[in-house]
Amino acid sequence: MTVDGTHDPALRSWVVSANEADTDFPIQNLPFGRLRRAGSSDAWRIGVAIGDQVLDLHAALAQGQWSAELAALLQPLARGELKSLMAAGASARRPLRAALSDALRAGSSQRDALAACLLPQAQCELTLPCAIGDYTDFYTGIHHATAVGKMFRPDNPLLPNYDWVPIGYHGRSSSIVPSGNAIRRPNGQAKGPSASAPVFGPSERLDYEVELGFLIGPGNELGTPIPIAQAEGHLFGVTLFNDWSARDIQPWEYQPLGPFLSKNFGTTISPWVVTLEALAPFRAPLQRPAGRPDPLPYLHSENNRAHGAFDIQLETWLQTAAMREEGAAAVRIATSSAAEAGFWTAAQLIAHHACGGCNLQPGDLLGSGTLSGPAPEQAGSMLELSAGGKKAIRLPNGEERTFLRDGDTLTLRAYCERAGARRIGFGECSGTVLPAVS
Repeated sequence: MTVDGTHDPALRSWVVSANEADTDFPIQNLPFGRLRRAGSSDAWRIGVAIGDQVLDLHAALAQGQWSAELAALLQPLARGELKSLMAAGASARRPLRAALSDALRAGSSQRDALAACLLPQAQCELTLPCAIGDYTDFYTGIHHATAVGKMFRPDNPLLPNYDWVPIGYHGRSSSIVPSGNAIRRPNGQAKGPSASAPVFGPSERLDYEVELGFLIGPGNELGTPIPIAQAEGHLFGVTLFNDWSARDIQPWEYQPLGPFLSKNFGTTISPWVVTLEALAPFRAPLQRPAGRPDPLPYLHSENNRAHGAFDIQLETWLQTAAMREEGAAAVRIATSSAAEAGFWTAAQLIAHHACGGCNLQPGDLLGSGTLSGPAPEQAGSMLELSAGGKKAIRLPNGEERTFLRDGDTLTLRAYCERAGARRIGFGECSGTVLPAVS
């Protein structure tokens, strides 16, 4: 991905809020989302976030001035369909990004026409950016894998295949919801280490996982692998991703086939998709720990090693029901860096997923796995923050948490920031825990 004029940190927009230093959505970002006016029964349409506004592409197609080629790209977006742009790849995204950047920059001749096409984000209902056909969750965060492995296998935290295989499992796409949707505490079986039989009931060790979601763009034919050198050509963009987890259900059910009910009750993603082009100034080298073997040739390229990671800063915020009643804001309980956490890149996940001939399709979602850092305060889950439930987190109002309780609101935020580039963000990935069904 190359840096061009759309990334110029000096670029300003006629949308005033897009020029504020702390906005997630300056003109250098331009992420896509699917929306309609809150409380309406309007048809869904695709929009582009700009400051605290959204450019409604349905209205923009009608009101703006576009070439025939650009109008053809905008037409399905105006109908609320993102997958056509996803399937078209970078050759379509780049000219559309350039045109939107030109239309929204200060001094644009399109200002008067497009000003009426803006909707305040606060007045929008956002849904999933596209229909997600298939979802695979990976386990790329080496610090998370090591920390959790030590809880169960102190002398051998990482199994031998971790160095060689991007570990993953197929998840449940039907329970993926956009930010703002509540998550119901799941019921399931759990068995204590000294119990003679399992018990059924609500999970008592409900957790979150800080992840990135990689949305697939162009797909591949069934039976046709994707070479590592071409893998990023199949990536559309990145979202925030919370893989809610029931830690007491998980260890009883996961052997020998992996997670099931401990994961399928809900997964939350942020509604805005930050494109691969927007992330171009924030590429980073893959940082495998010293002494680890190189991956097998089908997962290795020098370009991927040098630029395959993303320098994304991740934050976790918690607001309890009591805090909400008191009018207290959420508190940040952890931070981490995606560039420091990952053992495998998005390109490697795509190449491995398709190496046996699996046909990825536009809108498929790949979860990165929990992106924790090496320090305790960089944990990407309650399981790590509380040392497996042994050490409670104390909040400013005196409350304590080892795992999430009913009424807790868990929010993920993320941003990219680097000298010589404009800071961009991902919006929020938030959900509130509801009691289990009795």
